[in-house]
Amino acid sequence: MVANLEIERRFLVDGREEKPWRINSKHSVIIQHYLPSDALELSEFTLSYGGKEVLRLSKEEQACWMNHTSWTTRLRHRDGVFILTCKAKVRVDAADELEWVLPNAVAASILATGSFPFVQKTRYEWTGGDGNVWEVDEFEGGLAGLVLAEVELEESDSPVLIPSWVGQEITGLKSWSNAALSRMLMSQVDD
Repeated sequence: MVANLEIERRFLVDGREEKPWRINSKHSVIIQHYLPSDALELSEFTLSYGGKEVLRLSKEEQACWMNHTSWTTRLRHRDGVFILTCKAKVRVDAADELEWVLPNAVAASILATGSFPFVQKTRYEWTGGDGNVWEVDEFEGGLAGLVLAEVELEESDSPVLIPSWVGQEITGLKSWSNAALSRMLMSQVDD
């Protein structure tokens, strides 16, 4: 796959009220593990973890990889599929994103190497009145009760109709990223 520029806005949601995003919405249970930022190594189009080949990159993917010095790396399990995603910030509301489906055995071998920060959530996909698709995440485990919503946009200034149930905008606030939340949970376990 070629790099995708992901532009999104993120918001807090008060999950104590009605939950219209649950009505007739597609949903999935997701577990996202976050790998150390230096966990993946690139050498001659081969992306490796712990010295073992994970996948081969295309020329376009390698060029994108080389454009950034820091990547946030997650391994997501959703609907029986493992997806490796690497994101690098471009702007407050945008990141270059590289994403690949991994064979279950490869993903399992990565996860077997250690205990990684992770989040668990149920994701609902809700279509707004303007046609934009919102992803609403209801977190579980140590983050139970937290609800976040995000909407991906074509451009930063694309118009978006904000649903009445959406609260404070948190776009670009690093402490509200899934990676930061997973590290916060891990630090509570270590204390």
